[in-house]
Amino acid sequence: MPERSTSPGLSPRQVLIILAALAAVSITAFMVIGAKGSWGFVLPFRGTKVWGIAMVGGAIAVATVLFQTITANRILTPGIMGYDALFRLVRTVQIFFLGGLSYATFNAQLQFALETVLMVGLSTLLFRWLFNRAARDLYLLVLVGIVFGVLFRSLAGLMQRLINPNDYAVLQDVMFAGFNTIDKSLLMVSTLAILGTGVWVWRLLPALDVLNLGRDNAINLGVAYRSVVSQVLIIIAILVSVSTALVGPVTFFGLLVSNLAYMLIRSHKHALILPAAVLLAIIALIGGQVILERVFGFDSALAIIIELVGGVVFIAMLLKGNRK
Repeated sequence: MPERSTSPGLSPRQVLIILAALAAVSITAFMVIGAKGSWGFVLPFRGTKVWGIAMVGGAIAVATVLFQTITANRILTPGIMGYDALFRLVRTVQIFFLGGLSYATFNAQLQFALETVLMVGLSTLLFRWLFNRAARDLYLLVLVGIVFGVLFRSLAGLMQRLINPNDYAVLQDVMFAGFNTIDKSLLMVSTLAILGTGVWVWRLLPALDVLNLGRDNAINLGVAYRSVVSQVLIIIAILVSVSTALVGPVTFFGLLVSNLAYMLIRSHKHALILPAAVLLAIIALIGGQVILERVFGFDSALAIIIELVGGVVFIAMLLKGNRK
């Protein structure tokens, strides 16, 4: 079956080639523009940063597309369902009981492993419970997710009011997304986790395409719906946990790149949508870093701009849905 073109003369594969070229240009610009000193130092230093940003952006993009597939709704993300609040609660609990100094000097690899395992476990239980109870009612699913998010924020807020000011200062420093502070020692294990889940997703591509037809149609066509959704939820939990533990929560970034991918590709095939979303994430993050570092001179935080643009897109999609 021929692929639908996104515009006259452009097929989805051609769009992917263009996106790949733009991603390559963004990476090249990041690596060479403004470089001073020894290339033996500059290239490994910036290359490690590009590596981390690409891994995080790809993980967020894939997790968002998968979450929108199983919920059959393009305005939902794991962050909207309270995942960012869960991350903040986990960090707050750690600093509340360990103290700011002990947290700051804690082994980075062990801390990353503990945070990832804890968030994967809690989020998997949460999402599975939500889907088991609310599989037929999207509005109830969203409502329960918001309630859990409010609960996590309230618990985190209570603990933040009880800790001393020094610990609170440490907490504020680690509560927000930062693409300039990726720990290099965590990149290898993060990459292995993300690539491993990528292989898992690749094996699920045919079932994911069928899930786009809806729960009942997927079951009638022979898809083991409960098994596939459970696997996807675990994949989402791993991807979002790893990316969040690495840079912090980014609520609307996945929403932004996933909907741009749908708009450009205009296909139900995840083999096309997922690569497009990943490439768009790389272009947005690395291209954004180039603009901020060279134009604004680090005066603005990339995460703040991404959240602003993503929030505007989210509101626009809600208003568009209401008009329809």
